[in-house]
Amino acid sequence: MELLLVRHGRPARQDTHGGGADPRLTAAGRAEADLLADYLASGAVPTPGVVYSSPMLRARETAEAITSRLLVPLRIDERLREFDHGAPSYVPLELTTAPETQAALWRALETGVWGTHTFDPDAFARRVDSVFHEIIDANRSAVVAVVCHGGVLNSFLGQVLGRPRGMFFQPAYTSVSRVVASRARRQLRTLNETTHLQLAAVGGPSADPRRSP
Repeated sequence: MELLLVRHGRPARQDTHGGGADPRLTAAGRAEADLLADYLASGAVPTPGVVYSSPMLRARETAEAITSRLLVPLRIDERLREFDHGAPSYVPLELTTAPETQAALWRALETGVWGTHTFDPDAFARRVDSVFHEIIDANRSAVVAVVCHGGVLNSFLGQVLGRPRGMFFQPAYTSVSRVVASRARRQLRTLNETTHLQLAAVGGPSADPRRSP
């Protein structure tokens, strides 16, 4: 089966007072999600027959843009939520300018520390492994999209590549990474694709991805 691993679109910064931050997409993030949905519907790439999503709003809204365009089922799985679930604020990494702060955030999968928020990195890794194991097992010979988060993607793809635990790449918003998977084997085919965004930049969202610009 083929997994299309999608990072959510661009979210807003959010600060809360006591509750967990769960920001929605910005207008730019919604536009990115719509471009991805159009690209997946174009026939230029394998079309997913089902979409799994984290319940967090930035992922769910991205997934809903895809399922409303493709008219395929949406399945929400709590295990796909990011390690920042429950944190009092959400600040996109690109808005964090202090080098020492960025360095600490990049080590979150190793340390279990994300700003003032802490989590169990071992439990997070087990959770991510379990949900992908079940998705792969339940969808043999299918194409499946999974909409989630940067930490989830780094955890799963790091395992696919046999890397030590940790953040090793920055997924672009609405980027797609492709994995061919079976019960016994998982192979990374592409990492961090943004073809839909590039096509929009050169020819608009309706550009035919099979033609040269």
